[in-house]
Amino acid sequence: MRRVALIYNPASGQRTERRAVAIAAVAAVLRGAGVEVKVVATESPESAGTQARAAMQEGYDTILACGGDGTVHETLQRLVGGTAALGVVPMGTANALAADLGMPASPVKAAKMLLTATPKRVSVGQVFYRDLEGNARSRYFIVAAGVGADALFMSRLDPKSKQRFGYALYVVEAFRLWVAYSYPMFRARFQESGNPTPRVEEVSQILAVRIGNFGGVLGNLAPGAAIANRHLHVIALKTRSRLRYLRFMIAVLLRRHRYASPIELVDCESVECFHLEGPTGPLLIEADGEWLGTLPARMEVAPEALTLLVPQKTLARGKL
Repeated sequence: MRRVALIYNPASGQRTERRAVAIAAVAAVLRGAGVEVKVVATESPESAGTQARAAMQEGYDTILACGGDGTVHETLQRLVGGTAALGVVPMGTANALAADLGMPASPVKAAKMLLTATPKRVSVGQVFYRDLEGNARSRYFIVAAGVGADALFMSRLDPKSKQRFGYALYVVEAFRLWVAYSYPMFRARFQESGNPTPRVEEVSQILAVRIGNFGGVLGNLAPGAAIANRHLHVIALKTRSRLRYLRFMIAVLLRRHRYASPIELVDCESVECFHLEGPTGPLLIEADGEWLGTLPARMEVAPEALTLLVPQKTLARGKL
């Protein structure tokens, strides 16, 4: 790590007035270690990737995404397939990737940890889908991608409201969704690891997970999931019952959730999702907490596609 572009979202997380101070402190830590630093504020919610690419073209070998999972997601899009390394400094409302990597909540402590981190090539998820105009699109993801209730949930989270209310907004919107959503069914085709024959199921929710620890209340949502894997751990809910959803989420909060039909955890090489025939409710897609579009969709893994800065303690624990 010799030349670093420090990309941050001015609207990520809460306490906006402290963000500039934190960014300056992170830059000071890096410069104190002899690292050349360029501080880049995102120009819009979608500009982080373009600005990261511009920094790479200028010769910066490391891109630090300072923000939440949304900032990481946007930055990731232009780093996949390249040689520049991605590092994470948690400063957003949701920081699942940082939690999985064992990063401290303090931006300054995170910067110090990154100074001794190891660049490691890792796999990322990729989702193919349709945008709202019907055009074929694809995005990479590093935390999780989902179809169904969680995508509708993400589409309802206004960025300004997240900045103002933080995690409390997630709780309120989750309750509103649970009360009002109809949980429409769709068809999912699983290409399970080690099984050449695809399996087709009707489901109301799919969540393809790439990390082992979401941090916070979700914790180890999908046991066995890991960035080091070259496959997906897919949570499949084959029910429309609000009561089953509620029981499952309570079990997750209590760290007592188990997987068995009608809520399965499937080890997949890929999963494809399609509308059922006839009228259905809204079926949206999200990746890393950013809602994208609609069905049909396919989720798979792009092997060893990204260089990620991994803290030494995480490597020592055999997490990657």
